[in-house]
Amino acid sequence: MTKEEQKQIATTILSQLGGNKFKVMTGAKNFSYNDNGDLTFRFPRQKGLMYCRVSLNSMDLYDMEFMNNKGAVKVEYNGIYNDQLQELFTQATGLYTSL
Repeated sequence: MTKEEQKQIATTILSQLGGNKFKVMTGAKNFSYNDNGDLTFRFPRQKGLMYCRVSLNSMDLYDMEFMNNKGAVKVEYNGIYNDQLQELFTQATGLYTSL
């Protein structure tokens, strides 16, 4: 996978989370992506959680992991559709993604 493809996957994930509205509503920052195109970011501590990683799996669905400040996965969702990303983020963190 090329760097451009990795960036495109991460950009698409952020867009499906809500893009700039998501950033403003949740206070998310420090966005990055890895060799698989997984999007990782930090948000203000909520329910003991501070980090989120969203990845595209082999079935063309998403997996979300929420981690504490030590990097331990505390909440995990697998095989979710793009239209469920915002709802599950809110469910796990209590942070609303839009008005």
